[in-house]
Amino acid sequence: MQVADLGSVQKTLLLPLWGRAVEAQKQNPMLVDEAAVRIVRDVGYDFSTITASMSFVTQLAWVVRCVHTDRTLRTLLSQYPEVTVVNLGCGLDTTFERVDNGRLQWFDLDLPDVIALRRTFIRESERRRFLSASLLNTNWLECVEHDRPVFFVALGVLYYIPEHHVKSLLTAIADTVPSSLLLFDACSQTGLQIANKRVIRDSGMSEDAKLVWAPEDPREIERWDKRIVLLESYPLFRGVKRGRSIKQKWGMFLSDTLGVMSMVHLRIGANV
Repeated sequence: MQVADLGSVQKTLLLPLWGRAVEAQKQNPMLVDEAAVRIVRDVGYDFSTITASMSFVTQLAWVVRCVHTDRTLRTLLSQYPEVTVVNLGCGLDTTFERVDNGRLQWFDLDLPDVIALRRTFIRESERRRFLSASLLNTNWLECVEHDRPVFFVALGVLYYIPEHHVKSLLTAIADTVPSSLLLFDACSQTGLQIANKRVIRDSGMSEDAKLVWAPEDPREIERWDKRIVLLESYPLFRGVKRGRSIKQKWGMFLSDTLGVMSMVHLRIGANV
């Protein structure tokens, strides 16, 4: 499988991969991700258009959502060392490499073409399995062990999916998994417009890869199903500005003030 063979939306997996690799090679990185550096080196894609056009705030956004996710996962693992983690729309994500405690059970889920590419760079193991499926065809939920808490992660994924499909996904999770948590990054209508006009266009990605779902108020999600509870929602750059340059701090502040991006943490089903 080659990058050129991926679908339009699937190719956007290159953007956060590049963002993490760039960060990891800085003198004082917010995120150390040696796996991302290795994959960018070996994937055989010309990143020059992305490098030349992408704003530093966008690059940091891809990194910061991983910082929040890693922190949340490590907190959960301190309470439930043998939790099951399902990485929805995993792309070439390398969170497992950063947080594995030697005891968790991990599933990386994505479309068949992405999983085929993923196998080129990342190996499965007894505790890390790949699921080759659309996250909207929720039969894959039958493969997930339910005898332990389940933590779903969806980074850079749900805003490509129409709202009614997101709602169906969360309902299926509530129907199938007795107790689970979901952490994902969300964009506002402002964030959606910025992403579609600048990020997708300037990175050389196809117009078919536009974002479509932007919940203005994450509390609206609770109204979809009484089994869905909003635990927390916060601006993307909250708590990560220390040690950054004045330029970076200003860009982060402006993004948070405009409500461009946020992290959303849900409980689905019974208490975890």
